[in-house]
Amino acid sequence: MFVLVFNQNNLIADGKNSTLVYNFPNSVILKDKYIAVSSISLFYSWFNVTTVAQTNTIVFTWDSAAPTKSNLQIVIPDGLYNISDINNYIQFYCIQNGFYWIQTATGNYIYPFEIILNATRYAVQLNTFLIPSSTPVGYTLPSNFAGWPGTTQNPIISFPANINVLFGYTAGFTSNNNLGDSYSPPVPATKSTNYATKNTIAPTGTLSYLSNTSPEVQPNSNVLFSISNINNPYSQPSSIIYSLSPSVTVGSQVYEVPPNFMWNKMIDGTYNKIQLTLLGTDLQPLVINDPNMTILLTIKDKDEASNK
Repeated sequence: MFVLVFNQNNLIADGKNSTLVYNFPNSVILKDKYIAVSSISLFYSWFNVTTVAQTNTIVFTWDSAAPTKSNLQIVIPDGLYNISDINNYIQFYCIQNGFYWIQTATGNYIYPFEIILNATRYAVQLNTFLIPSSTPVGYTLPSNFAGWPGTTQNPIISFPANINVLFGYTAGFTSNNNLGDSYSPPVPATKSTNYATKNTIAPTGTLSYLSNTSPEVQPNSNVLFSISNINNPYSQPSSIIYSLSPSVTVGSQVYEVPPNFMWNKMIDGTYNKIQLTLLGTDLQPLVINDPNMTILLTIKDKDEASNK
């Protein structure tokens, strides 16, 4: 039995930090050998919102009659976000672009919509608020205010393909603009309408939607370990030997030692290297931002008695 050590010195320089290659000093003949993951140490640093995965854009309309204020793209910088983080960025975008108004007495900012976690329903909730056509009593406007729409209406929010998965909505989902506060949601609300409801008590005109599938805020909650030198006929792809599910907070170190090694038979042959690739649940190489990692693989002979 012997151990192979993979660390950042073994990383392929492709900008992803998820493919590691162990080069043997000389070619070796491996026959009737088995391989297993024996320990893992790396930092939880792969993003859920990225430009590459197209999970970074929400489409927003403030005034459906004004082309310059319609179908605006809220582009979220690449990062690892929870729902409240995304909502915070939405508020930042609204402040930067004048899509908010201020309650004079309290100084509170009023935003046109919000995305929040509804833990009771295991869903992501979208609330859109009625935008008045003139400044209501008790409110003031910021210096960069974008201007009221000509008719009272709710903002239109759309979740394009890919980011919709994070929130649990159908790709292309679009909220209603409730023009003139005239929208009547279906009764009873259904999953196909994302459980649309309307508030008839002040503040009136609020439309609420719930995701109709389970949100996948972190689509890559599991890391699959793929080895180039095995052929598992019962796995797809056939190179998967292990799955890691981080149980730590973002930015923390993930350390795991399997209680029992899951041995996988290696393909008999002569080798000069072994390649290890860390895949997301979409079976694509992850983009891991922190290259600091140490992964140990153990190789044993067929007839070695130890299970570990």
